[in-house]
Amino acid sequence: MYAIVEIAGQQFKVEKDRKVYVHHLDFEEGAQVEFNKVLLVSNDGKVKVGNPTVSGATVKAKVLGHMKGDKVIVFKKKRRKTYQVMNGHRQQHTQLLIEEILA
Repeated sequence: MYAIVEIAGQQFKVEKDRKVYVHHLDFEEGAQVEFNKVLLVSNDGKVKVGNPTVSGATVKAKVLGHMKGDKVIVFKKKRRKTYQVMNGHRQQHTQLLIEEILA
């Protein structure tokens, strides 16, 4: 059984007992979270597609922790102008454990 859920403006395919990394959510570690924007639910070949969401379907998850992603180097340069700037960026992520899919 799997579902496609919208979390923090992005769509994720989730399954029970799987870990998912999403953009930073403002919940404490160990908190139980429930997502209601379920777009699709598949249960042993039976597919329910929402219009836009599946009514009555929810996904329950547990927040495992907050972490930073890999560093991304941003380098800008304009040739012959002696201009160059180098910045780094690390995106904040939240790790979720999918506990239950209710459809």
